[in-house]
Amino acid sequence: MRPIPVVGVLLFSLLSSCSNQPAPPAKGTPAFYWQAAQESYAAGDFMKTNDHLEQLLKSQNEFTERARPWRLVMLSGMLRGYLDFAEKFEYGGRENKTNPMPFRKSLNDARSVSGNLTMQLLESWQKFKAAKPSEVALDFPFPSGSAAPVAALVQASKGILLPPVEIEKARKAAVQRGVVLAVTDAVGAGDDAAKGRAAFQTPPAKVALPVFAMSMAKTLFDGAQLYDARKLDRPDMLKALSNEALELIKEAPDGKEKKELTTKIQDVLKKANARKTS
Repeated sequence: MRPIPVVGVLLFSLLSSCSNQPAPPAKGTPAFYWQAAQESYAAGDFMKTNDHLEQLLKSQNEFTERARPWRLVMLSGMLRGYLDFAEKFEYGGRENKTNPMPFRKSLNDARSVSGNLTMQLLESWQKFKAAKPSEVALDFPFPSGSAAPVAALVQASKGILLPPVEIEKARKAAVQRGVVLAVTDAVGAGDDAAKGRAAFQTPPAKVALPVFAMSMAKTLFDGAQLYDARKLDRPDMLKALSNEALELIKEAPDGKEKKELTTKIQDVLKKANARKTS
């Protein structure tokens, strides 16, 4: 009997070991989108993470309970990032009186995305609260990125015109920072990223619903500001989002933050109602 060549033995062993590996999830299945969300999240691509979670949540499945709060935090974080980006370019357009148009374009683009994210956040929250959870489990790692202000955005806010490639980098950094801050706030750590990270040492991070709702209320109210008379001028949306935020914080723990936010929201609603009747 002729001996089997060593190369043949190695190839046979490799093929055998590969055949024992579990097959990847079929494309388009909930398992596929869950895995894809985890991969894009680990890569710091939060827009893709949100897209994958959105697809996953189109059906009730074994990942639904874990995906819903995750997507809420993703939307909240991206919205925070785009609102910050828009604000800095708004300031920059005011400062750069000789060439404000590039700043206004970036501002308008960011506001358009912010409006879309706000609507997604509102819709996602309404579905989430309909499930009536008593506790929120955040079943994902603490995100990559920094909670520090984005240096390029600080420059832009002073009227310094950035090259297109730097604007895109600043946008991505703003989104990453927004997600870090949203995750941190979602666990009741405010803007203390170190404290927020500690809550994820033993996943999933579990949060009382009132604490989580308070975080969502703040972001929804921030999104509502897009629709005031100086920006998109949609008083109907301003009131709808503000009322939803006000409803969210009713069960939040009593304290200075709750009191201050309630007052702010009520003031906005009072002005919006006064404008309608004038």
